[in-house]
Formats: sequence, structure tokens, C-alpha cells
Amino acid sequence: MRKWQQRLPNHEAPYTPLGPFKLRLPFIHYRFELPDYLQGLLMCAVDMAAIPLMMELLGMPFEAAIAVVILNGLLYLTHHLLGDPVVPGWITPAIPLLILYVESYPQGVDRVHALIAFQMMLGVLSIFLGVTKLAAKVVTTIPSAIKSGIILGAGIAAVASVMEEGGRFDQFPMTVTICVGIAFYLIFSDHFKQLMRKGRLWRTIGKLGIFPIIMLAVIIAPLLQETPWPDLEWGITDPDFSTLFSRYTVFGVGFPPISVFLAAIPTVLATYIVLFGDVLQSQAILEEADQLRPDESIDYDSNRAHQIFGGRNLFMSIFGPDVVMCGPLWAAMHVVIVERYKQGKEAMNSIFGGAGSFRWGTNTGLLLLPVVSLVKPILGVALALTLLVQGYVSVRIGILEAKNQKDLGIAGVIAGILVIKGAAWAFAAGILLTLLIHGKDMVGFSAAETKDETID
Repeated sequence: MRKWQQRLPNHEAPYTPLGPFKLRLPFIHYRFELPDYLQGLLMCAVDMAAIPLMMELLGMPFEAAIAVVILNGLLYLTHHLLGDPVVPGWITPAIPLLILYVESYPQGVDRVHALIAFQMMLGVLSIFLGVTKLAAKVVTTIPSAIKSGIILGAGIAAVASVMEEGGRFDQFPMTVTICVGIAFYLIFSDHFKQLMRKGRLWRTIGKLGIFPIIMLAVIIAPLLQETPWPDLEWGITDPDFSTLFSRYTVFGVGFPPISVFLAAIPTVLATYIVLFGDVLQSQAILEEADQLRPDESIDYDSNRAHQIFGGRNLFMSIFGPDVVMCGPLWAAMHVVIVERYKQGKEAMNSIFGGAGSFRWGTNTGLLLLPVVSLVKPILGVALALTLLVQGYVSVRIGILEAKNQKDLGIAGVIAGILVIKGAAWAFAAGILLTLLIHGKDMVGFSAAETKDETID
């Protein structure tokens, strides 16, 4: 009998101790989940959506850009393999911050140096917070109003990036409207959950998550003349690691000057503030799922998570600097996986099986040229879909993070400043407003708050 079949009720999924990590391997420590693997095969389209950004900002050829995506994809596996029960992804809300930062340098070696310095410092900072266990203290000591504002602002920023003039909605208005509408219905609708309880067909569709939506986009986008029909190619993807290493890494352009590292500090700090919101989301979503699945105890450790995504950023800063960065959470897909996990042990034996199988699927998809060529025309649609689902989840969790009406008011101001002025300004305003309104009780809220002040 495999180890995953021996799990006792209210116990963690089996693992092999590995220092601060918990090693879990497919088929041995967790059951391989086919529905999540199939989702991953096509949802690699979202991972590939980083390619146009790198081509535009760095002048990187497509083949070198997909080499970066493949490297990043392999590192996604480290989360569930080492004990972090999440679907990792980009630091999506911080991408606009990083774009503004790198665009302040001329395209070429200077811009590559700027990206290397930024990602290296972000990785070192994250590892330091994880190893010293300060990450968990940060999570618990930041005032709830600031936590709420950061998460709420990240959600609004994600939606704004899709809906802004010239954004992805303007590029694919009908496809995005149809696909996002159906996706929200399948993932969040109470009516669809009732249908799932009544019929096997609906349960099957529900278990597939966003997979049917991506397939739908592949068909309807060309029918609506918003994208060309896919030009299917056969074989294995041919990434250009030679060009990547010789023109876009320290092996080709050398180590960035100290002055570039110093100039990156404000952007690193601002990005960590946004990244911190993803850590909070990971914890909140998993805590909600843990209450509904007493058969498995979920161990989420923010210190361990910091070490893993910090190590990913440090690795990529050396071997393949990445504009979308290495974040702790892909909120949209994490929610999809968790929603299926909530359906019970029969649907998904362990959260590690769902998260792990999905990321094995995305890695497989990136290597298969038929899959890459199939989803290539709808990369923008896939990115819009994940941003809008993330926006929905961020706003919901951000509001629930507020402890009372005063917190919610502060959070609204923080969110607005975050979207317009950036994370650093938002954090500064949050500290000032929380200090002025809560005073000595800024870490929590006064026990003397009246009942109608508290958010139920």
C-alpha cells in the first residue's frame, strides 16, 4: 500500500522530513489527480503569457523567452515537493511596478542588469525573512487595516490591468466577456454547486475547473475574429538556452554594479509589500479549506514558503531573470484547486495531489509543441482570465481581513493609493492613517469598539 493510502483522519499527508521542508513525491506521498493535470496542460497558456512581456521589455527572442518560462515552470514544482500546499505563480499585482522600474533604464545590458539586481535582492530578502522566522512575525504583527488594504488594492489593480484602455479586454472583448462569465459561474456560483449535486455530468465539468474555459477560448476567439485559428505544430518545444545565458544573464552581461542594487531597493520593498498580500491570501484560503476537510490537516508555514519562493527568485536572477517574478501564489488557480478539494476526499485525496498534479501538467504542456501552438493565440485571454479571478478573490479576502468599519475605511484609502501611486506610497499612507485612527491599538483594534463598528 502506498503511503498516501495510509493517511489517518485529521493527519497531514505523508512526507519525508528534509530539514525545514517536508518532501512529498507523486504516487508515493500523494495521489496523482488527473483532472488537475489536464487543467495544467492547457493552463500553461498563462505561464506563456509572460513571453510577450519579456520580448517587449528586454528585446528577448521568443525561443529565449520560453526558456525562461520553462526554467520558472520547473521551479514551481519545488513548492508542493517541499511541503508548501499552494499553486505558486507570479507576483502578478507587482508586475506594473517592475515594468516602470526596468523601463527607467535603456533597453540592453543596463535594463538586464536592473532586472537581475532587483530579482536577486528580492530573493535574498525573502530567504532572510524565512530562515530567521521573521516572516511569520510579519504576517501576525502587520495591522489588519494595512493587510486588508494591500490585498484589496492588489485585487483592484489586477482588474484595472485588464480593463484599462488598450488592455486585454479591449483586445478580446467578446472572448473575455464570455469566458470570464462562464468561469465565474463554474467556480463561484451556488446554482452550479446545486447542479453538481444533482448530476454526474455537472460534477465532471466542475472537477475540470478552468480547463473547459480554455478549450472554449481556443474555439470562440477565432470564431469571433479576435484571434487567428491556431497553427498546430508537432514535436517538442525548442527553447534557446544559449541565447538566454549569453545575452540576458550574469554569464553573458556580467554582475550588475553596486549602484544598480542600491537603486533597486525601493522597488524591492514595494514589491515585497504586494507579495506579502499573496502570503496572506495563501494562508486565508487554506484555513477556510482546512475547516471543511477534517480528514486532512493542512500545514501552511509562511517561513517555509518564504525560503522556497525566495530561493526561486535568487535562482532565476542568475539563470533567467524574469519580468513576472517568482511569487508564492497563483491565486486564481489556487482557488480553483481548493474549491475542488472542498468537494471531499473522493474528488481530491490531498491538497498536495491537486496542487502538484496541476504543476506537473503545466510543465508537460510547456514541452509539447502541439499544446504550445494550440494556446499561443489566446495567451492574452488566459492572462485576463487569471487576473480577473484573482481580482475577485483578493477583494473578497481583503474585505474580510478588516476587523471593523474603521479598518475597512483605511483599507479603501490604501487600496486607492496602491492602484494610483504604487505600493510604497500605499504602505506609508496605511501606517500614518492607522496610527492616527487607532493610536496605540494600531496592531489590532480596541476592545472598546462598539458592536456596530465590527464587521461580522
